[in-house]
Amino acid sequence: MLTSGSCSISHHHRLSSLVLKPASSTPHHHHMARPGSCSLGSCVRAQSSRGEVPMISRCVSEREDTQDHRPLEGSFSSISVAGGVVALGKFDALHVGHRELVTQASRVGTPFLMSFVGMAEVLGWEPRIPIVAKCDRQRVLSSWAPYCGNVIPLEFKIEFSSVRSLSPQQFVEKLAQELHVRGVVTGENYRFGFRAAGDSSLLVRLCEGYGISAHIIPSVMDKNQNFIHSDASNSKERGQVSSTRVRHALAAGDMNYVTELLGRRHRLILSWSKESESCRVSKHSISVPRSCLLNLAPADGLYRNCFVVTGHEELIPCEVEIGLLCLCVRG
Repeated sequence: MLTSGSCSISHHHRLSSLVLKPASSTPHHHHMARPGSCSLGSCVRAQSSRGEVPMISRCVSEREDTQDHRPLEGSFSSISVAGGVVALGKFDALHVGHRELVTQASRVGTPFLMSFVGMAEVLGWEPRIPIVAKCDRQRVLSSWAPYCGNVIPLEFKIEFSSVRSLSPQQFVEKLAQELHVRGVVTGENYRFGFRAAGDSSLLVRLCEGYGISAHIIPSVMDKNQNFIHSDASNSKERGQVSSTRVRHALAAGDMNYVTELLGRRHRLILSWSKESESCRVSKHSISVPRSCLLNLAPADGLYRNCFVVTGHEELIPCEVEIGLLCLCVRG
C-alpha cells in the first residue's frame, strides 16, 4: 500500500479542492512524519496561474503495489464480463459523464467499464500522467455503488493491440461470441473499429444483429460553457464533460471546477520512501519531489483548506504547496 505527503504556497485566494491521503491503515492523527499517498479535495488556492497542462514524466512509481488489471492470459482481462453490460470508453478521469454511463449500464444488468490498454504506445501518443492514480481507481468506483444499485462496477481492460485492426463488425462479433456480453452502453460520440470507422448508430445496428442490447446515452453537458478547447478541430467537443476539460481545469488550478466535473474531490496520490534523501519529513510537514506523483496535480500554487486523509478516511486539515520541483504539506 502507498503512503503520503504533499505541500503548500500562497498569493490571492481562490476556492478550490484538495485532499491528501496516507495509505496507512492506522490513523496517525496530526503527525504527518510517515511515508504515504495523498489526494486533493476542498481547498483555497492562493495563486491564479493559467497555462499548459503540466506534463510530468516518469512519475508512475514502480512501488505502486496495486493490480494493473492487464490481461493475465491472451488478449483479454482475466475477469469475465459474460452476461454483463459494458460501458465503452477511455475512462481516464472517471468523471460524472463516465459515472452516468455505468449508472445506465447498472439499470439493465451487471455493470462493467470496458476500456483499452496500451493505446498511447500503439498509436505513438505522448505519454501522459493519469488523472486518477491506478491505486485510487477502485476507491472511486466503489463510491459509485449508490448510483449503480449498490453494485460496485468492475473494470475490464483489453490490450488495444489485439483489437486495433478489427472492423466495427468484427469488434461487435468479439463482444458477442468471445466475451458473451449481454449489452453495451456508450455515449453519443463514441467511435469504434479500425480507424474509428464505426459510430454509435452503427453500433446499435450491429449489436441488434448479434443479440446484444445497445444503449446510447446523451452526453452529460458541462455547466461551464466558457471553457475554450485548445484544439478547435476536435469534432467531439460539443460542450460535454470530458477528461480534456478536467485536465484544463487542473492546469488552471480551478479546483471548484474540477470537483464539479469529477463529482468528487480530486485526490492527489504520491509515493515515496521516508528514507529517501530527496524527501524531508518532520512532525508537522512533508516535502517531496514531484517525481513522487502518481497522478496529475493542479497548477503550481498554494492550496489552503486541504486535508490529509488517514487510512480510516479521517480528514486532517493542512496546506499544500505545489511548486516546480516539489510538493510540501504543512499541518
